[in-house]
Amino acid sequence: MIGKSVVKKLSAAFVVAGCAFVAVVALGATVFYALALVLPPLGAAAATAGLFALIAIVVAIVFLGAAGGRREEEPVEPEGLGARAYALFRERPILGTVAALAGGFVILRNPALVTMLVAAFTEKPFGRRGRY
Repeated sequence: MIGKSVVKKLSAAFVVAGCAFVAVVALGATVFYALALVLPPLGAAAATAGLFALIAIVVAIVFLGAAGGRREEEPVEPEGLGARAYALFRERPILGTVAALAGGFVILRNPALVTMLVAAFTEKPFGRRGRY
């Protein structure tokens, strides 16, 4: 059943996130108490906070790709109605599902639209003529 696998995966993700949180808090406490041996408590707290802020900034730069200044390629506009529908479902699945349900409702109300939709989806691009 699909629901059980989703629940198992969500449970595993929450357990991993909880363990990661506990590990980070324990690491922070360890760093604080290690620095408290050589610094006053206020200085140890400031140094620990600064260290974790620096780690957060480095991780954000590495994972978000801001350090390289890379630009994403502009998406190519799909040709034809079928390719556009596929791109819509791929990029925005919820919006695509709503559009499909609305289209299904309209088709149920007027079956003559089925022929128009089939013709639109099987339409060939204008640049190619004849058989190869």
